[in-house]
Amino acid sequence: MGEYLESYARRFELPVRTGLKAERLARENGRFVVETAGGRLEADQVVVATGAYHTPKVLGFARELDPSIVQLHSVDYRNPSQLREGGVLVVGVGNSGADISIEVVKTHATWLAGKETGQIPVRIDTRRGAATFRVVRFMFHYMVTWRTPIGRKVMPKMAHMSAPLVRVKPKDIVRAGVQRVGRVAGVRDGLPLLDDGRVLDVANVIWCTGFKPDFSWIDLPVFDEEGLPKHLRGIVADEPGLYFVGLKLQYAVSSDVITGVGRDAEYVAKHIASRRSSRRDSERVAAVT
Repeated sequence: MGEYLESYARRFELPVRTGLKAERLARENGRFVVETAGGRLEADQVVVATGAYHTPKVLGFARELDPSIVQLHSVDYRNPSQLREGGVLVVGVGNSGADISIEVVKTHATWLAGKETGQIPVRIDTRRGAATFRVVRFMFHYMVTWRTPIGRKVMPKMAHMSAPLVRVKPKDIVRAGVQRVGRVAGVRDGLPLLDDGRVLDVANVIWCTGFKPDFSWIDLPVFDEEGLPKHLRGIVADEPGLYFVGLKLQYAVSSDVITGVGRDAEYVAKHIASRRSSRRDSERVAAVT
C-alpha cells in the first residue's frame, strides 16, 4: 500500500508534504486555512481524510485502578513482554480483544470481559469461509448503505456497536484457556469490579474498547451534538468546499475500510471536479458579459 501511494504521488507529480500535523482548520476571507507546525496552508477546497478512529477510548474509572496495575490500550499493545507477572484482564470482546487474549493466555492467567456483538459464521481461512466472507463483504458494500431500506434501518444501530468477530470464534477463546466474564462495572479497592459483584485481582488491564473521533482541531460549525461531521456522502453542505473521507458508516458499512473508502473518495473527487468546472464556467460567463 505504501509503495502504491508513493508511485501514485510520483505519477501525478503531487506536492506531498509529510511530517506535518494539522493543528487547526478554519475559514478566513472566504478560503480555508490549515495551520501546521510548518506554517499555514490555504485552499479553496479541503478533504479531511484522517479516518474514523483517533483517540483511544477507555472507561472513565480506569484512573481509579491501583497505580501498580499495568494499563495498556490495544493501540499500544505489542506482545506479552510489556506485562507484569500476574493475571491479565482484557476489556472488550472485539477482534482486538479476542486476538490479544488468546496470545496473552499462553503466559498469563487471562480474563476477557464483555459480550461479543456477533461473528462471521464460518472460518474465513477455508474455501467455504472465503466464499461466505465475499458474500458478507458484498452485502456490507452494496446492500447495507444509506440508500437502501435495510441500510437505513440497521446502520444507526451499528454506529454504536463493535465489529463482529472475524478471525476467531467465541469457542476458540474458551478453548485457549481464557476465562470469560461479564462487563466491568467499576473499581473496588483499586481492582476491577465486575457487574456480578466479583473483584478480579489482576496485575494488568488491556483496554480493547475502541476509539472515539476527535475533530476538535476543526474550527468550523459543521458538527452534530455527538461531535461528528454533518455531511451527505462526505460532502458538507454548510461549508461548501469541505469534504470528509473514511468516516465510519459514511455511506456503507465498508466506508471505513479499504474495500469501501475508494468508492467514497471517487464520489467526493467527482463532486470537487464538478464544482471546479462550474466555477470555471461562471468565470467565463462573467468575462463575456
